[in-house]
Amino acid sequence: MRKLLKTFLRGLLFVFPVFGTLYIFVIMVSWANDLFNNLLFDWLRQDIPGLGLITAVLLILLLGFFVTRAFFRPFFSFFESLLEQIPLIKIFYSSLKDLTEAFVGDKKKFNRPVVVTLIDGVDRIGFITEQNLEKLKIKNRVAVYCPHSYNFSGNLFLVEPSRVKTLEIHPTDAMKFAVSAGVTQLD
Repeated sequence: MRKLLKTFLRGLLFVFPVFGTLYIFVIMVSWANDLFNNLLFDWLRQDIPGLGLITAVLLILLLGFFVTRAFFRPFFSFFESLLEQIPLIKIFYSSLKDLTEAFVGDKKKFNRPVVVTLIDGVDRIGFITEQNLEKLKIKNRVAVYCPHSYNFSGNLFLVEPSRVKTLEIHPTDAMKFAVSAGVTQLD
């Protein structure tokens, strides 16, 4: 009986991450497909699987093309400035824009993995997101973001630079290690 349970658990170790990833991917693709099918192709009498997703990808590529052209930049800048002036919208828009740029933009922030000592004997893996906090009138502190395990959240700590030690590993490996609660294997 014990051997049967062990075999089942080994199978579960394979099945859970594979199907969990597939499930999340299918949900996201289905959502994008349904959204764009309903928005743009409601007039079609036949449902074409994947048409909404293909349309979403093409629209994002088209927007990316226009955003990078000098002629269109003033229009996009004007639209962004409008979004940044609307009271409640500006909080969400600017936060999501900064987060997106932190991962894929020119202002990547999660590229400096560190170990931060919170209290003696307790360390966390994090990323320096801001070296200079003078604009906040905070001296002798750096901003360190520490992601939570198995979650899309984390904590921001303002710590003395002496409590921060740079990790000599790739930022992706540091993020995987922190998010997986330290169970992922490092290369």
